[in-house]
Amino acid sequence: MRIAMAITVVMAALSACQKAPPEAVAPAAKPAEPAAAADDTRAIAKDAYIYGFPMVDNYRIQYSYFADPKNPEYKGAWNEIHNTARVYTPEDKAIQSPNSDTPYSQLGADLRAEPLVISVPAVEKGRYYSAQFIDMYTYNFAYVGSRATGNGAGNYLLAGPNWKGETPKGIKDVIRSETELAFVLFRTQLFNAGDIERVKKIQAGYKAQPLSTFLGTPAPPPAPKIDFIAPLTPEQQKTSPEFFRILNFVLQFCPTHPSETELMARFAKIGVGAGKPFDVAALPAEQRKGIEDGMADAWKAFGEYKTTKLDTGEESSADGFGTRDFLKNNYLRRMASAVLGIYGNSKEEAVYPAYFTDAAGGKLDASTSRYTLRFAPGQLPPANAFWSVTIYELPSSLLSTNPLNRYLINSSMLPSLKKDADGGITLYIQHESPGKDKEANWLPAPKGPFFAAMRVYWPKPEALDGRWKAPPMQRAN
Repeated sequence: MRIAMAITVVMAALSACQKAPPEAVAPAAKPAEPAAAADDTRAIAKDAYIYGFPMVDNYRIQYSYFADPKNPEYKGAWNEIHNTARVYTPEDKAIQSPNSDTPYSQLGADLRAEPLVISVPAVEKGRYYSAQFIDMYTYNFAYVGSRATGNGAGNYLLAGPNWKGETPKGIKDVIRSETELAFVLFRTQLFNAGDIERVKKIQAGYKAQPLSTFLGTPAPPPAPKIDFIAPLTPEQQKTSPEFFRILNFVLQFCPTHPSETELMARFAKIGVGAGKPFDVAALPAEQRKGIEDGMADAWKAFGEYKTTKLDTGEESSADGFGTRDFLKNNYLRRMASAVLGIYGNSKEEAVYPAYFTDAAGGKLDASTSRYTLRFAPGQLPPANAFWSVTIYELPSSLLSTNPLNRYLINSSMLPSLKKDADGGITLYIQHESPGKDKEANWLPAPKGPFFAAMRVYWPKPEALDGRWKAPPMQRAN
């Protein structure tokens, strides 16, 4: 699943500012919901955790990117595009399963005062780029780029849930976010190391500006400043009831969707709701235990889902990323996608065949085994843009250091790969070198557990309808 899977993969996958960013206004007080019975607390906490994990983990990343100048992952102010003119390495630790194929550009969008106009330049034919629009729930609600809108230049209006204006002249499309804060993740294809200057020029053409600036009209009053609260670490998120304090903070920016009105009323029985205080220190011991047990139950449910659905291939990352309508409020699937590769693309944009086990069902571990991944003649991943295979160490789901500084093998490397006698291509996935004669096809793995993520960008129909299947990971010894 990223980085982006995104796993980005890619997903890569799932974060104030030089200008003071705006602050949320707490919602009006509502009558207190009846407290949950002791035997209900655990069940409600489990469901609320599964529901909220992607939102809390997303907030952790957005905080590091746009709200904490002291964080090594800090990119810059909200409502500005920040370019990273390099691919990701093991030093990039904010996003699990990061994509190391395409340099990123990031935009943290605060849409409370007015919409933003996002402009993209003309990009030459044959070079893939995309802008992925992600809301606070981690739904992918829109795309701009090679697949979705073409490589021509254009202006797009990104509006929050409360904007009611008309489409201005010069705007190709109005893109609506159901949350007041959103994240736009740009990917620009890099062909090789010598191509980086061209990528920098394209990135410099990505622009974001308030609608009033675009129109040359007076700006509306600014939204109140946001007093961002410190997030939890990835480890703390797994067990600390403070998780729900963070969730309540995030929910302030997320108007309740009509399909979730009853769900939020249920969550309110344990104190979960937009802007509600959640004082962990004041929780009665019995209630705190119920909440902690519910969190543990959520992780157990995730483990079972991964083992029975993802590891078996019954479901894949193609099922886990997309719009609210596509996911149909399947919160366990949304949680699993965030855990394994937050910010993964929707399947129309990219698919991520993932390898957690070998062909015989054994866990991947390069401290005890060597592996091969062979593409038979004519069976390379069918992509309109490009494909890659990336290795991530476990349990961190991050890139790992290796003597080649090689974290992936992708389609732009095909000319340098050695072909098999029949014209196929075999990749060698192991910790130690397979030998100088095979090193061109060596994808170094960490000395321990790992997983591999294939990325197929702008997949062709046969990659979506099952006619093409990713080859199995074979244990070599």
